[in-house]
Amino acid sequence: MLALTKELVDQVKQIAEAAGQAILQVYQRDFQVEQKDDDSPLTEADLAAHQLILAQLQALTPQVPVLSEEAADIPWSERQHWQEYWLVDPLDGTKEFIKRNGEFTVNIALVQQGEPVLGVIHAPVLDKTYTAAEGLGASRSQHGLTESIRTAVTPSAGEVVKVVGSRSHQSAEIDAYLSRFPLHELIAVGSSLKFCLVAEGTAHLYPRLGPTMLWDTGAGHVIAKVAGAEVTYSGIENPAYHRENLKNPNFLVSAL
Repeated sequence: MLALTKELVDQVKQIAEAAGQAILQVYQRDFQVEQKDDDSPLTEADLAAHQLILAQLQALTPQVPVLSEEAADIPWSERQHWQEYWLVDPLDGTKEFIKRNGEFTVNIALVQQGEPVLGVIHAPVLDKTYTAAEGLGASRSQHGLTESIRTAVTPSAGEVVKVVGSRSHQSAEIDAYLSRFPLHELIAVGSSLKFCLVAEGTAHLYPRLGPTMLWDTGAGHVIAKVAGAEVTYSGIENPAYHRENLKNPNFLVSAL
């Protein structure tokens, strides 16, 4: 098992930021959009980031396998023997990338014994990187400055509950959930940045009542949890990140 150290976190952060630079090279020019078998979009930026991350993680930790969204067809018969692995979404928020709104991220998590224990989320356009590891705290870096982050203080009676939600996946179920909070403000943002807003105290809740995959949530799970939030999946506090089915149940990230 890899030891969780600040050096390892910094090395993974550098890999995520390098992938971000590869993404920006595509973002700043015209690019083609393809459709994958599940009708989700795919661009050359997704593939460029995937290839860079895969190569650099394999160079950093050649003994640790990698599960990436863009190479997810590894059979369970092989994955079931993994004691630890890197979980990667090379470009989370491809729809936001295509819209050119800047709300997309690079997600890298380390999973050990079925639990995500290290996470890095990098937002290239925002020049912002969130990192966390069990026992090492959570932090946010932007414009060369790094600071520790913690979740929001629970709002007092009468205060507005700030709820973060998807910019691309609103639903009637979310509207019904929000009706529980007469005083609430909905903050719409794309990709795994929603985890980060709860982690840093900008929002109190992130309910996700729709489909996500392991690579969408692994890094955000660690960052939110280490920063002090509670992450629950359909009433299960810690679902195994080592399983055959790569789809997640509904979940809630809460600082309340």
